[in-house]
Order: sequence, then structure tokens, then C-alpha cells
Amino acid sequence: MDTPERPRGPHLEWTVVASDIGPLLLAATPEGLVRVEFHATPDRVEKMIGPLVSRLGADARRPARGEEVLLAEPIRQLTAYFAGTLRRFELPLDWRLSSGFNRQVLQELDRTVPYGSVVGYGELAARAGQPGAAQAVGNAMGSNPLPLVVACHRVVENDGGIGGFGGGVETKRQLLALEGVLPQPLF
Repeated sequence: MDTPERPRGPHLEWTVVASDIGPLLLAATPEGLVRVEFHATPDRVEKMIGPLVSRLGADARRPARGEEVLLAEPIRQLTAYFAGTLRRFELPLDWRLSSGFNRQVLQELDRTVPYGSVVGYGELAARAGQPGAAQAVGNAMGSNPLPLVVACHRVVENDGGIGGFGGGVETKRQLLALEGVLPQPLF
């Protein structure tokens, strides 16, 4: 449900921004950025907002472009990231869409795998105190509500394969190329 004016109770601000990897849905609460979603076409956005609002128990507001309050800094930082001038997101994050082992692994990823580096699923499992849980780490990456910002594209297969990615393998390649991990595609 979109409300035209600024809500007074629990609320969610959302928008869609263009990026080098296609349109991204961004959503934030007063606690911080809560959702980043790839391939945010109008029909997908319509299907995403309702469940997000329901899960968070919040009213949703899509401000006019340039009038974002909660999303102004995330938009600025994402623009800088794609321009190659930002190497670490410094944003408050609302972790309510992740819990348990998934949250633990995502927070470990965010703390220990910097821009321009990668980690294997098994190594990340070990760092999170769960050696042998590589498959569970893969599931955690697939459930990441904050891709790009919590950079699950930096998690690769232990044998050197690129691994899967919720935004698609080609998007993962583009992000790793942007960070200098892979060569830029020729075309």
C-alpha cells in the first residue's frame, strides 16, 4: 500500500533506481536499509512491495525522485559504488528480514570480505563458526535481503567456480569485474 504523505507509524520508504546491472528496488525503514532487489521491473516491484509491507508491518511510501529521506544516502552510495569510487558501504542496516544462521553468515561476510576479494562457501562457513556448512552458506547467500550492500557476489565455489547468484550469474560476473576480481568482459 502506497501512502502519499509521510507516515506517522512504522513505515517503509521505497524506490527503484537505475544501475549498471539494471533497475534495483531499494527499501528502508527508520532503522536502516532493509531490502535491495535485482531486476526491479514494474511488474516485479508490484509483487514485491505487498509482501515486504506485510512482513514488516509498515506503511509504504514511494517519494518523488530527489525527495527521498531514508533512501537518500543508500542511493548516493550505490551511485558511488557503480562509479568505482566507493569500496565499502557505510549504511545503517535493518536486519529484520534475516535471522539465525543466515544473519550470522551475512554479517560475517559483511565484516570480513572486503571489496575486490572473494571467499569460498566453505571458508565463510568456517569463519562463521560452522565448518562443513558450505551448503547452508549457499542458502544464506540466496536469502540475502541486502545484496550488493552485503556483498554475496563475493562468495564463490571453493574449487574456483563462480557459483550461483540471486541476481543471475552474469550480474555476479559484472560485479566481480567492477571490483577487479574478474577481467571486464570484452563485449
